[in-house]
Amino acid sequence: MKSTMLRSWFPFSLSTFVFLLACAPAVAQNYPVRPVRMVIPIGPGSSMDITGRVVAQRMNETWQQPVVADNRPGAGGNIGADVVAKAQPDGYTVLFCSSSLAISQSAYRKLPYSALRDLQPVTQISSRGNVLVVHPSLPVGSVKELIAYARSRPGQLSFGSGGGNGSSDHMVGELFNLLAGVNITHVPYKSGPQAMTDLLNGQLQTYFGGIPVNLPMIKSGKVKPLAVSLGKRSPALPDVPTMIEAGVPGYEVNVWYGLFAPRGTPRRVVEKIAADVGGQLRSPDFQARLGALGVDAAGTHPSEFETLFKEEIAKWAKVVKAANVRLD
Repeated sequence: MKSTMLRSWFPFSLSTFVFLLACAPAVAQNYPVRPVRMVIPIGPGSSMDITGRVVAQRMNETWQQPVVADNRPGAGGNIGADVVAKAQPDGYTVLFCSSSLAISQSAYRKLPYSALRDLQPVTQISSRGNVLVVHPSLPVGSVKELIAYARSRPGQLSFGSGGGNGSSDHMVGELFNLLAGVNITHVPYKSGPQAMTDLLNGQLQTYFGGIPVNLPMIKSGKVKPLAVSLGKRSPALPDVPTMIEAGVPGYEVNVWYGLFAPRGTPRRVVEKIAADVGGQLRSPDFQARLGALGVDAAGTHPSEFETLFKEEIAKWAKVVKAANVRLD
């Protein structure tokens, strides 16, 4: 009786197991079969939002499924990150974010999620620099002049950042304070356009924003660019020096954008998203489109991006400690 029961149970279980194994690649191959939500943890119109929507549009075309941008700004990107960390791990909710995610892990002592435990790195989308711009009325024409002006007025100048406390824009400014030996007060905003509006109105004197959101205002002459954060000049702003060239040794920040999924998302789905997005990022026309925004296309394997993400967490933890940044 026992052997009969085993014989009747085992073939069914084995066939079911084989069926599930056969279905796993098919699930990934057919992905996506419905709309994908891309959470962008910053307000509309910011550099990250601009780039994220460009990527979403291209993935619409690739997948023939809507990729819906969902802005969830606040808390240095942590509100949006938490939404994705708690989402169903099926590949239909992804996070488009920046280096801010790595910064938050040390800048905030209490978070409702753990990036390493709850989020799966999928692929690095791109990298871009920040550009330091000032209001035209500020009587400075270079970084050295700004440093001298700020030192003579400690705490009287302010810099804005899109994305709020703990964002990459925030830390770019704090690093400048640290290396230049100045005290320019940070004013957080939920988005780059909000910071830019106050800069144009004269309520801010400086803004450390992403190149994409600053580019139109620079070209129109409404703000003065002083330096970019990159180690080399940006093709989008070839006449603007790097911060090192401008007189701040050791200053180099390259902000990345990347895709994350909830931890537990099937590996085949994660790899398919990375491969499909990477295919677009390698196309010359898409690279040119991102390049016009001051953004360099990347496209990496999930394991490669995970390694970078862990390195970034460690790197920014040192900056947070040196600048004594505590956000809760």
